[in-house]
Amino acid sequence: MFFNSLAELPALARKTNFAIFAINPFKAKIELNKAFKSSALFLEPDEKTGKISVEMVRDFTNKTLTTETTDRFFVVLNAETMNDSAENAFLKNLEEPKNNHHFVLLTKTPSALLPTILSRAQVFFLKETDGLKRPVEVSEKTRTLARELLVADSKKLIAIASDLAKKKDNPRGYALEVVGAAIEITYKSYFATGQENLLKKLKKFLALYENLEKNGHIKLHIVADML
Repeated sequence: MFFNSLAELPALARKTNFAIFAINPFKAKIELNKAFKSSALFLEPDEKTGKISVEMVRDFTNKTLTTETTDRFFVVLNAETMNDSAENAFLKNLEEPKNNHHFVLLTKTPSALLPTILSRAQVFFLKETDGLKRPVEVSEKTRTLARELLVADSKKLIAIASDLAKKKDNPRGYALEVVGAAIEITYKSYFATGQENLLKKLKKFLALYENLEKNGHIKLHIVADML
């Protein structure tokens, strides 16, 4: 889905318990403070490490335990700086969300987030920054391979899977990077075209990413999960 200005964030976030906005959070922080006013709590990366730790997430989400009757927004800046443990800790708060609590992740790269995060959220792209046209932030080689994976027939899929599995330097890490890029490309393609078949493809990519992350067989899962 698209939105035209940062002023729209509260209204869009209010419609769901969990939303991801593809923007540059640091550049937008002043506007975000104006948009949310006093109704939002912000979590941002540690100044020294540049990361959001699991401890920071737990301290932040503990603030959701208060009883309130008005809408409250819990906003994470540069959400991609959370590690897997931090993201999983964040997910626990989504199991039984309160009606008036709205979790908002802001990131330039939605594909860097865990598939379990992506599958539970509404994802929005800011039109004015041309977010949908901006290339996925990976190498051109990885981006090309991700596009090929998106449209591959069975024969091409087997060839891509074989090449990824044979990569000498960290084949699993590279396969995850390619699939992550394919997920972002699929998201953007769906929001740009509205083609329903892309949602089916996206579901397969998310399952594939999760299986690869769990140390599943690279070639086997790429072929089995995508066919």
